[in-house]
Amino acid sequence: TQATMKSLFGYSLFTLAILLSYTDQAKVNIKRNKSARADCSQIKALTPQAPSGIYEIQPTGVKTPFKVYCEMRADGGWTVFQRRSGGAVSFNRNWTAYKNGFGDLTQDHWLGLNKVFFMTKNKTRKWTLRVDLWDHEGGTAFALYKNFRLGNEKNAFKLHVGKYRGNAGDAIRGAYQGIDQNGYGFSTSDRDNDGCNPCIFGDIAERECSFSDGGAWWYSRCGSASLNGDWHPAGGHIGWASGLHWDTWKTHAPYSLKATRLMIKV
Repeated sequence: TQATMKSLFGYSLFTLAILLSYTDQAKVNIKRNKSARADCSQIKALTPQAPSGIYEIQPTGVKTPFKVYCEMRADGGWTVFQRRSGGAVSFNRNWTAYKNGFGDLTQDHWLGLNKVFFMTKNKTRKWTLRVDLWDHEGGTAFALYKNFRLGNEKNAFKLHVGKYRGNAGDAIRGAYQGIDQNGYGFSTSDRDNDGCNPCIFGDIAERECSFSDGGAWWYSRCGSASLNGDWHPAGGHIGWASGLHWDTWKTHAPYSLKATRLMIKV
């Protein structure tokens, strides 16, 4: 009958409305899930008991998700982008390698400048950089920098850090004037952005900081921080120009650290 047809038509419209509502909600959930895994900080916020380990994240503007190591300790939600603990992984690599990343996420690795840039490019999200240092005698130290971010590749992934806090000393700004690395681009063996040519140290002249200090870093004539140089074992860690240096903590003869870790969080 006509009344039955109207009833069925009305029911169909009601069912369609419910289905569309579920579809819209699913779209919202998808968006929420993507934003929820933009970095380790958001994973920690959603799942406070999540353990440290490898997670997949997708920062805003990145088409393909990528894996990172999340440090989920008590104040966790840290995304690790550098770890050094031995000589198994060489950090003497070119620009492309440092841009894209290398190593084993569960051990020594460099996440990749491009990934860190995409994570930190939204200036409304305030990132903190944490530098953890270990020496060969059992000592530890740390440095925290507010408002951390990197520039894009066109700007050589220029380093930006804000206020310092910690007990390792502000090596990024330097142990003395004239070697502030804040605001400098990244340098590798095949791309020099260190601001000096040659680089003069007393009566010694070096062509580039990446040759004298080794590895790659945000060098500035060349600076007091350099954590991507050659790794040296205990007993042979003193006196090397190329090493894992944080000269505001180890202030005497060039001291190459046992282990380092760089990580960021919102």
